[in-house]
Amino acid sequence: VQLQASGGGLVQAGGSLRLSCAASGRTFSTMAWFRQAPGKEREFVAAIRRSDGATSYANSVKGRFTISRDNAKNSVYLQMNSLKLEDTAVYNCAATQAALISTWRSVSSQYDSWGQGTLVTVSS
Repeated sequence: VQLQASGGGLVQAGGSLRLSCAASGRTFSTMAWFRQAPGKEREFVAAIRRSDGATSYANSVKGRFTISRDNAKNSVYLQMNSLKLEDTAVYNCAATQAALISTWRSVSSQYDSWGQGTLVTVSS
């Protein structure tokens, strides 16, 4: 089982980036993005359920970030627009075979597969 994240980089504030996470070895029912900024705890960003596309977002990214999926490719994407300095972090893809309801999608312990991080740096 492997989750391969990509798409991070350096971008100016107000700019956009698109992260991708490709899963292999297993089909996951819920996939999510978490992030961890330097000196801070890991926090939930967004999640999506494979079966019906139900999504959840952290309040800090609502209206700016969009999570989507391609079931045929077993992949999930995070379109990040209007990036802010505080979005700077290592972004990790996470997945579980459970079809999580909204209450649980933001809880990191619900996910049992994690990819390596991809660094997003937002500059002024």
